[in-house]
Amino acid sequence: MNTEIPLGSVIQGSLTKGLEVRLHPDISVEDMRVGKFLVIQGMRSRFFCLLTDVSLGAASERILANPPAIEDTFLRDVLAGSGTYGTVELAPMLMFTPTETNKEQTSPPVKGKKSKMASFETQTSIDAELLPVKTIPAHFSQVYEASEQDFRNVFGWEDDPHRRNFSIGEPLDMAVPVCIDLDRFVERSNGIFGKSGTGKSFLTRLLLSGVIRKGAAVNLMFDMHSEYGWEAMKEGKQVSTVKGLRQLFPGQVEIYTLDPESTKRRGVRDAQELYLSYDQIEIEDLRLVARELGLSDAAIDNAVILGNEYGKSWIVRLLNMTNEDIKLFCEEKQGHPGSLMALQRKLMRFDTLKYIRSACPHNYIDRLIESLDAGKNIIIEFGSQSNMLSYMLATNMITRRIHACYVKKADKFLQSKNPLDRPRQLVITIEEAHRFLDSAIVHQTIFGTIAREMRKYFVTLLVVDQRPSGIDNEVMSQIGTRITCLLNDEKDIDAIFTGVSGANGLRSVLAKLDSKQQALVLGHAVPMPVVVRTRAYDRQFYAEIGDPAWAEIPDEELFITAEAAKADLGF
Repeated sequence: MNTEIPLGSVIQGSLTKGLEVRLHPDISVEDMRVGKFLVIQGMRSRFFCLLTDVSLGAASERILANPPAIEDTFLRDVLAGSGTYGTVELAPMLMFTPTETNKEQTSPPVKGKKSKMASFETQTSIDAELLPVKTIPAHFSQVYEASEQDFRNVFGWEDDPHRRNFSIGEPLDMAVPVCIDLDRFVERSNGIFGKSGTGKSFLTRLLLSGVIRKGAAVNLMFDMHSEYGWEAMKEGKQVSTVKGLRQLFPGQVEIYTLDPESTKRRGVRDAQELYLSYDQIEIEDLRLVARELGLSDAAIDNAVILGNEYGKSWIVRLLNMTNEDIKLFCEEKQGHPGSLMALQRKLMRFDTLKYIRSACPHNYIDRLIESLDAGKNIIIEFGSQSNMLSYMLATNMITRRIHACYVKKADKFLQSKNPLDRPRQLVITIEEAHRFLDSAIVHQTIFGTIAREMRKYFVTLLVVDQRPSGIDNEVMSQIGTRITCLLNDEKDIDAIFTGVSGANGLRSVLAKLDSKQQALVLGHAVPMPVVVRTRAYDRQFYAEIGDPAWAEIPDEELFITAEAAKADLGF
């Protein structure tokens, strides 16, 4: 569409309920789609709006009672625009009011001169101060298609030297990038939501690629299904794969694996092994997986008694106890024999986890933290150890230690005020987030703590989930930026808009998304909610975002080159 041609006029509305716009006769209602970005030119201000609903109207009930025949195109053309018309609902999100220095540019148009619409497009993002909407435009203010300059003024540009902007996609009907501010994105916890099959994994790869390329933060990714580090299957009828983050950024991404055999079978030859030991498992870890293990509160209470008595070695001591040993211990320490025996049986399931050892030669988690301190992005693959018990246990154990380490670093930085002591911003990515952030256990897990308060310790979460209604409301209200693909369940849709003003209009936008490659982006990292056609994760993206030193090396030559280099060096 021509951005200088008005689409319609504001006829009524309010600040809280939105504005109703009557389309001009020459504008087809079929061109107005939910989620479209439009602008309203008021007398003093320019309003940036989101289209939330489309409807049809008629000037008289008689027209609806006796509509023209299907072959009577003349009468239909006569009625169009006067007797019958289209209306759209707009939700104002931002406003821009020119300052005294540029009022001359935005003065009302005069016959024979440029329109007021064109004069606003000459504004630059440097001078434009976008503010929350505190008022609404007057009756009959004109509505226009958003121009490329409008998008730049609101969402910035990817090559902006003053910000770490990253293009997440494009508007539904324009070829112009919609950017998120990565610095604002990583400073709070964020979420990627959508039902199964809507492309959450691809969106996560996109965002993590942007964070790595722009250097906004280091990432710790708990890769439950081993699909982010190395190549993974691409959805579709044809069998094909997409590159993992290690292939795009070989010098910046390291893979740790809890199942070395599975990782090697997939062709990853330089992954580092990661093992955990019984003496690293604490009571808080058991509380998180109590549902998966079937542990009662009494069993947890008896585990506390054991921990107080034997310290870090309590699990090994319990597994080696006979029934007589358990009875004798309970008599001395006032434990419950039945609960301890049940706890012993349930903890034997840990023997099936490949990464659990009775003792480890060194602390693998400390090695992982050293890699994060060095600026490396870490992806932890689970391989065949991807059942929910295994995933929740390992993720919680590792994250709690990272939490403790970052708290110490943040305290040191706050005391010294030395920039060299400032911890690197860390983003921890977890899948199946509702398992960790459920209302029943969120106050006992480290993830609930991070979501609520860890921003001040330079650690935030990126939660990926298909059931946002399973996440505690308090945690959802703290989610800074929400990138949401299609959701059908009403409870999930309600959860997405927890703590969001103007949610009623946005609900209809979310419900009308396509099932593939569309998302509603709202929150801290974008100035206003927007629907985007998400950026494709393909060869063009690899070339634009990947490490240029490795961009031209085919996958099949990658390991050959590495092996040849080792041979030359005598390894």
